[in-house]
Amino acid sequence: MSGLKILNEFSNDELEVLVKIIIEKGWKSQTLSHDETYKSHHPNHICYVEQIKKELRGFGGNTIVNMFRRGELPYREMLIDVCKKTKTPFNEKASLERIENALLEHVLEESWDKMSDEDKEEILKAGGQKCDVGGFAAGALIAIFRAGGFNSYKLAMIIANSIAKAILGRGLPFVAGAVLGRGLAVFAGPIGLILTGIWAVMDITGPAYSVTVPAIIYIAALRQVHCSEYYKNSSL
Repeated sequence: MSGLKILNEFSNDELEVLVKIIIEKGWKSQTLSHDETYKSHHPNHICYVEQIKKELRGFGGNTIVNMFRRGELPYREMLIDVCKKTKTPFNEKASLERIENALLEHVLEESWDKMSDEDKEEILKAGGQKCDVGGFAAGALIAIFRAGGFNSYKLAMIIANSIAKAILGRGLPFVAGAVLGRGLAVFAGPIGLILTGIWAVMDITGPAYSVTVPAIIYIAALRQVHCSEYYKNSSL
Protein backbone atom coordinates (compact mmCIF):
# COMPACT_ATOMS: atom_id res chain seq x y z
CA MET A 1 0.00 0.00 0.00
CA SER A 2 1.26 3.45 -0.90
CA GLY A 3 1.18 6.64 1.13
CA LEU A 4 -0.62 6.66 4.45
CA LYS A 5 -2.81 3.74 3.37
CA ILE A 6 -0.14 1.47 4.85
CA LEU A 7 -1.40 2.52 8.30
CA ASN A 8 -4.44 0.30 7.69
CA GLU A 9 -2.09 -2.68 7.95
CA PHE A 10 -0.46 -1.56 11.19
CA SER A 11 -1.31 -3.28 14.46
CA ASN A 12 -2.39 -1.41 17.58
CA ASP A 13 1.16 -1.72 18.92
CA GLU A 14 2.58 -0.21 15.74
CA LEU A 15 0.00 2.59 15.64
CA GLU A 16 0.66 3.42 19.29
CA VAL A 17 4.01 4.94 18.33
CA LEU A 18 2.32 7.38 15.94
CA VAL A 19 -0.42 8.20 18.43
CA LYS A 20 2.12 9.05 21.11
CA ILE A 21 4.19 11.17 18.71
CA ILE A 22 1.07 13.13 17.74
CA ILE A 23 -0.21 13.68 21.27
CA GLU A 24 3.07 14.29 23.08
CA LYS A 25 5.03 16.19 20.43
CA GLY A 26 2.07 17.97 18.90
CA TRP A 27 0.27 18.64 22.15
CA LYS A 28 -0.41 22.33 21.50
CA SER A 29 -1.86 21.75 18.04
CA GLN A 30 -3.10 18.17 18.00
CA THR A 31 -6.82 17.41 18.05
CA LEU A 32 -6.64 13.61 18.14
CA SER A 33 -7.00 13.31 21.92
CA HIS A 34 -10.17 15.42 21.74
CA ASP A 35 -11.77 13.32 19.01
CA GLU A 36 -14.85 11.40 20.16
CA THR A 37 -13.83 8.22 18.32
CA TYR A 38 -10.46 8.35 20.05
CA LYS A 39 -12.09 8.85 23.45
CA SER A 40 -14.47 5.95 22.86
CA HIS A 41 -11.97 3.41 21.55
CA HIS A 42 -8.53 4.29 22.95
CA PRO A 43 -6.22 2.33 23.08
CA ASN A 44 -7.77 0.36 20.21
CA HIS A 45 -6.00 2.60 17.70
CA ILE A 46 -7.19 0.63 14.68
CA CYS A 47 -10.68 2.05 15.27
CA TYR A 48 -9.51 5.59 14.59
CA VAL A 49 -6.75 5.06 12.04
CA GLU A 50 -8.41 7.57 9.69
CA GLN A 51 -8.20 10.21 12.41
CA ILE A 52 -4.49 9.40 12.83
CA LYS A 53 -3.94 9.92 9.10
CA LYS A 54 -5.86 13.19 9.19
CA GLU A 55 -3.79 14.41 12.11
CA LEU A 56 -0.51 13.58 10.36
CA ARG A 57 -1.66 15.40 7.23
CA GLY A 58 -2.56 18.37 9.40
CA PHE A 59 0.92 18.58 10.86
CA GLY A 60 2.37 18.00 7.39
CA GLY A 61 0.32 20.92 6.12
CA ASN A 62 1.70 23.13 8.87
CA THR A 63 5.22 22.52 7.59
CA ILE A 64 4.37 23.39 3.99
CA VAL A 65 3.05 26.68 2.61
CA ASN A 66 -0.44 25.50 1.70
CA MET A 67 -2.75 28.42 2.40
CA PHE A 68 -4.42 27.93 -0.97
CA ARG A 69 -4.29 24.12 -1.02
CA ARG A 70 -7.48 22.24 -1.78
CA GLY A 71 -8.05 18.66 -0.75
CA GLU A 72 -5.83 16.32 1.25
CA LEU A 73 -2.09 16.83 1.54
CA PRO A 74 -0.40 14.05 -0.48
CA TYR A 75 1.93 11.80 1.49
CA ARG A 76 4.57 12.33 -1.18
CA GLU A 77 4.73 16.05 -0.35
CA MET A 78 5.05 15.26 3.35
CA LEU A 79 7.88 12.82 2.62
CA ILE A 80 9.74 15.27 0.38
CA ASP A 81 9.37 18.01 2.97
CA VAL A 82 10.85 15.76 5.68
CA CYS A 83 13.73 14.76 3.38
CA LYS A 84 14.55 18.42 2.79
CA LYS A 85 14.34 19.25 6.49
CA THR A 86 16.65 16.37 7.42
CA LYS A 87 19.03 17.26 4.55
CA THR A 88 18.56 13.87 2.95
CA PRO A 89 20.12 13.58 -0.53
CA PHE A 90 17.32 12.49 -2.88
CA ASN A 91 15.75 12.98 -6.29
CA GLU A 92 12.33 14.64 -6.12
CA LYS A 93 11.33 12.93 -9.37
CA ALA A 94 12.12 9.45 -8.03
CA SER A 95 9.47 6.94 -7.02
CA LEU A 96 7.91 7.09 -3.56
CA GLU A 97 9.75 3.89 -2.63
CA ARG A 98 13.11 5.29 -3.68
CA ILE A 99 12.59 8.55 -1.77
CA GLU A 100 11.62 6.61 1.36
CA ASN A 101 14.72 4.46 0.93
CA ALA A 102 16.86 7.59 0.63
CA LEU A 103 15.44 8.84 3.93
CA LEU A 104 16.13 5.51 5.67
CA GLU A 105 19.64 5.42 4.23
CA HIS A 106 20.24 8.89 5.63
CA VAL A 107 19.09 7.71 9.07
CA LEU A 108 21.43 4.72 8.85
CA GLU A 109 24.34 6.95 7.87
CA GLU A 110 23.65 9.45 10.65
CA SER A 111 23.34 6.62 13.18
CA TRP A 112 26.55 5.00 11.96
CA ASP A 113 28.49 8.19 12.58
CA LYS A 114 27.34 8.21 16.21
CA MET A 115 28.44 4.62 16.94
CA SER A 116 31.60 3.31 18.54
CA ASP A 117 33.72 0.80 16.60
CA GLU A 118 32.41 -1.95 18.86
CA ASP A 119 28.82 -1.02 18.07
CA LYS A 120 29.60 -0.88 14.36
CA GLU A 121 30.97 -4.41 14.50
CA GLU A 122 27.74 -5.59 16.13
CA ILE A 123 25.71 -3.98 13.35
CA LEU A 124 27.88 -5.58 10.68
CA LYS A 125 27.36 -8.96 12.31
CA ALA A 126 23.60 -8.34 12.38
CA GLY A 127 23.86 -7.52 8.69
CA GLY A 128 25.68 -10.75 7.95
CA GLN A 129 29.06 -9.11 7.42
CA LYS A 130 32.25 -10.64 8.76
CA CYS A 131 34.96 -8.02 8.57
CA ASP A 132 37.04 -5.62 10.58
CA VAL A 133 35.23 -2.32 11.10
CA GLY A 134 38.46 -0.39 10.58
CA GLY A 135 38.01 1.76 7.50
CA PHE A 136 34.49 0.43 7.01
CA ALA A 137 32.51 3.48 5.90
CA ALA A 138 28.80 4.12 6.28
CA GLY A 139 28.50 3.59 2.54
CA ALA A 140 29.11 -0.11 3.03
CA LEU A 141 26.17 -0.29 5.44
CA ILE A 142 24.03 1.50 2.85
CA ALA A 143 25.14 -1.08 0.29
CA ILE A 144 23.90 -3.84 2.60
CA PHE A 145 20.55 -2.05 2.87
CA ARG A 146 20.25 -1.54 -0.88
CA ALA A 147 21.11 -5.15 -1.62
CA GLY A 148 17.66 -6.21 -0.44
CA GLY A 149 16.85 -9.56 1.08
CA PHE A 150 16.83 -10.49 4.73
CA ASN A 151 19.53 -8.01 5.76
CA SER A 152 17.55 -5.05 4.38
CA TYR A 153 14.48 -6.36 6.18
CA LYS A 154 16.42 -6.55 9.44
CA LEU A 155 17.81 -3.03 9.10
CA ALA A 156 14.35 -1.58 8.40
CA MET A 157 13.03 -3.50 11.40
CA ILE A 158 15.85 -2.14 13.55
CA ILE A 159 15.05 1.47 12.55
CA ALA A 160 11.33 1.07 13.27
CA ASN A 161 11.99 -0.70 16.56
CA SER A 162 14.55 1.89 17.66
CA ILE A 163 12.05 4.71 17.07
CA ALA A 164 9.44 2.75 19.05
CA LYS A 165 11.90 2.39 21.94
CA ALA A 166 12.72 6.10 21.83
CA ILE A 167 9.02 7.03 21.87
CA LEU A 168 7.46 4.32 24.05
CA GLY A 169 10.43 3.15 26.08
CA ARG A 170 9.96 -0.35 24.67
CA GLY A 171 10.29 -2.11 21.35
CA LEU A 172 7.64 -3.53 19.03
CA PRO A 173 6.27 -6.96 20.05
CA PHE A 174 6.76 -8.59 16.65
CA VAL A 175 10.48 -7.77 16.79
CA ALA A 176 10.94 -9.69 20.03
CA GLY A 177 10.81 -12.99 18.19
CA ALA A 178 13.13 -11.90 15.40
CA VAL A 179 16.73 -13.08 15.38
CA LEU A 180 18.56 -9.75 15.15
CA GLY A 181 21.21 -10.08 17.80
CA ARG A 182 22.51 -7.09 19.72
CA GLY A 183 21.98 -4.86 16.68
CA LEU A 184 18.65 -3.70 18.07
CA ALA A 185 20.16 -2.32 21.26
CA VAL A 186 23.08 -0.79 19.38
CA PHE A 187 20.86 1.21 17.02
CA ALA A 188 18.43 2.38 19.70
CA GLY A 189 20.99 4.76 21.22
CA PRO A 190 22.09 6.60 18.05
CA ILE A 191 18.56 6.87 16.66
CA GLY A 192 17.38 8.11 20.03
CA LEU A 193 20.07 10.81 19.88
CA ILE A 194 18.97 11.77 16.37
CA LEU A 195 15.35 12.16 17.52
CA THR A 196 16.43 14.15 20.58
CA GLY A 197 18.40 16.48 18.33
CA ILE A 198 15.44 16.86 15.99
CA TRP A 199 13.09 17.73 18.84
CA ALA A 200 15.53 20.18 20.41
CA VAL A 201 15.71 22.17 17.16
CA MET A 202 12.22 21.64 15.76
CA ASP A 203 10.40 22.52 18.97
CA ILE A 204 11.79 26.01 18.51
CA THR A 205 12.07 26.51 14.74
CA GLY A 206 9.17 24.38 13.52
CA PRO A 207 7.13 22.44 16.08
CA ALA A 208 5.17 20.53 13.43
CA TYR A 209 8.40 18.86 12.30
CA SER A 210 8.66 17.31 15.78
CA VAL A 211 5.73 15.18 14.65
CA THR A 212 6.29 14.74 10.93
CA VAL A 213 10.00 13.87 10.93
CA PRO A 214 9.92 10.88 13.34
CA ALA A 215 6.49 9.80 12.04
CA ILE A 216 7.53 9.70 8.38
CA ILE A 217 10.80 7.89 9.16
CA TYR A 218 8.86 5.35 11.22
CA ILE A 219 6.22 4.85 8.52
CA ALA A 220 8.88 4.44 5.83
CA ALA A 221 10.71 1.80 7.89
CA LEU A 222 7.55 -0.12 8.77
CA ARG A 223 6.42 -0.07 5.14
CA GLN A 224 9.67 -1.84 4.25
CA VAL A 225 8.98 -4.40 6.96
CA HIS A 226 5.34 -5.01 6.03
CA CYS A 227 6.10 -5.29 2.31
CA SER A 228 8.88 -7.80 2.87
CA GLU A 229 8.28 -11.44 2.05
CA TYR A 230 10.05 -12.31 5.30
CA TYR A 231 7.42 -10.43 7.29
CA LYS A 232 4.57 -11.93 5.30
CA ASN A 233 5.93 -15.44 5.76
CA SER A 234 6.43 -14.89 9.49
CA SER A 235 2.77 -13.87 9.78
CA LEU A 236 1.47 -17.09 8.25
